[in-house]
Amino acid sequence: MDALVIHAPGDLRIEDVPTPEVGASQVRVRVRAGGICGSDLHYYQHGGFGTIRIQQPMVLGHEVAGVVEAVGPGVDTRVKGQSAGQSGGPSVGTRVAVCPSRPCGTCRFCQLGLQNHCLDMRYYGSAMRMPHVQGAFRQEMVIEANQAFALADGISDAEGAMAEPLAVALHAVNRAGPLLGKSVLVTGCGPIGALTIIAARRAGATHIVATDVVAQPLRKAAKVGADETINVAEQPEALARYGADKGQFDVLFEASGNERALRSAFEVLRPRGVIVQVGLSAAELTLPLNTLVGKEFDLRGAFRFHEEFGVAVQLINQGLVDLKPLVSATLSFRDAGRAFALAADRTQSMKVLLSFD
Repeated sequence: MDALVIHAPGDLRIEDVPTPEVGASQVRVRVRAGGICGSDLHYYQHGGFGTIRIQQPMVLGHEVAGVVEAVGPGVDTRVKGQSAGQSGGPSVGTRVAVCPSRPCGTCRFCQLGLQNHCLDMRYYGSAMRMPHVQGAFRQEMVIEANQAFALADGISDAEGAMAEPLAVALHAVNRAGPLLGKSVLVTGCGPIGALTIIAARRAGATHIVATDVVAQPLRKAAKVGADETINVAEQPEALARYGADKGQFDVLFEASGNERALRSAFEVLRPRGVIVQVGLSAAELTLPLNTLVGKEFDLRGAFRFHEEFGVAVQLINQGLVDLKPLVSATLSFRDAGRAFALAADRTQSMKVLLSFD
């Protein structure tokens, strides 16, 4: 079975890796589509991000969807198409989105309902632990049955693969608190920023402004629901009008990981506004703490997700979100070099997917 294995920056190989036997509580999934995430790009371009570095060969990928090919003897499939969080499991032939998060369920954070902070987390395609957790960019994989979420008829494999980044955005929106009637600023309109716009609108935000330094992501942001888009590279003063009367925005979602974006947003966020930091930075940021204190901001982080994955699949299945405008291209995994180059070019692409058919 072929998989995409990263060895070093720029060294991405197609290799034959074994597929484990299907255990009692497991299913085997034939992977059909996988989305290239920002973390995959960091591994490919730089060998990691922050202090996280590849120390051994690792299969990349964690945004995938496919079809169930085999089911373990302990999986109850009496209700066809059941998904994680329910009593049953998917039957052979069920198309599924695969949740890449595997918390232990027993540590103190799991017991507190903070599974995304699990002390023994195994997250597909992550070099955060040794040995690394092998990823999902492979032709087939064996997963726990409760990681498989059934996709509705008519939902594409690409949409199913995007359940994971949508879950990240939903978690960020949950971290913000109630958004009904709120004015929202989203800085950084990559896939997570664009999906945060979608999630914020579903949560009741009535005015959403999006900023970026590249035109193409801003066009996508407008398509998925931003009321106004601002190219701060071309119009660096355009956001300033929202600074009147100590700031007009109730909530900031910072999705770029850029210090300048965060600092400029401080000027347009109202006193006691909420900041949700979603984007990761290559280096630690320096914040204007006097402004944070003086305006009594509430600064919150947003890291991965847990229950939001099931919600993401429900929203996709019921047609309550439209993710298709964010799909820029689908290329064969055998043409991974070109796919990763395209995914890294923000002037051309938003979300690039790999086909494993």
